Amino acid sequence: MGVSWNSVFLETFYQILGWFAFSVWSFSFYPQVLLNYRRKSVVGLNLDFLVFNLTKHSSYLIYNAALFFSPVVQRQYHQKYGYNEEISGTKSHECEVRHHLVLQMIPVAPNDVAFSIHAVLLTAFTIYQVFIYERGTQKVSKTCIGITVAVWGYAAISLIIAWPDGSWLWLVTSFNLIQVVMTAIKYIPQAWMNFTRKSTEGWSIGNILLDLSGGIANFMQMGVQSIDQNSLKNFYGNIGKLLLSLETIMFDIIFTLQHYVFYLKTKVEEDKIPNEDALARLLNESAKENDEKI
Repeated sequence: MGVSWNSVFLETFYQILGWFAFSVWSFSFYPQVLLNYRRKSVVGLNLDFLVFNLTKHSSYLIYNAALFFSPVVQRQYHQKYGYNEEISGTKSHECEVRHHLVLQMIPVAPNDVAFSIHAVLLTAFTIYQVFIYERGTQKVSKTCIGITVAVWGYAAISLIIAWPDGSWLWLVTSFNLIQVVMTAIKYIPQAWMNFTRKSTEGWSIGNILLDLSGGIANFMQMGVQSIDQNSLKNFYGNIGKLLLSLETIMFDIIFTLQHYVFYLKTKVEEDKIPNEDALARLLNESAKENDEKI
């Protein structure tokens, strides 16, 4: 029996949540891009975050695309997770008990693939901005380089192991694991940078508010599918998507508190201090007034 929804309402709600998550997560990249453009500077944006983010989204794209488009990977998924046994008939000598195998839904939706593609492109564009705008003394740390090389080395080894036996589901699950780990790692440099600077200046809170909305919608989408299918297999069959949502929500709450609670006073105080250009204009105007009086 093929994969089907039991409730039209839940199916519609699932699609709405999915594309809402895609929209807000996709738009969440633009506030930082626009902020960089207006300031002609990336000072305040942690470069390690960008490198980790590109690795994370590239890994997630490989996982989502493989599971959504590859019949081989889908077949291996169903062999491991994909069958619920339905029993019809009654347990009596007069009636035969019939068993039906019902396929579980693939836990990757079209919006997941679309988001991954968009995320890789926008992250790459933000890295491009690093090269063309002022970045001060900021640079990618040796720790970040070491972690990134180790992660892609792990991916290469996984490919070598999976190739002989055709263990493609295991391979793409390895990429899903990479994106889970990188999601946790990528937020830490920016959170620590905000903490040490005691400021969130130069870093867009709009990105985080949209990111938080997407994380909540993504988690709700998995819940809706689980309710409809009366199964938790879509949660542990795609543990990466589950942990991605939970990690996103947790870190975005931390960033929101940093911006609106912990370091709000610092930002207000900085806004009250005139910058050098404004101060120069004030001095020039004052000098002109004095000359006119003379």
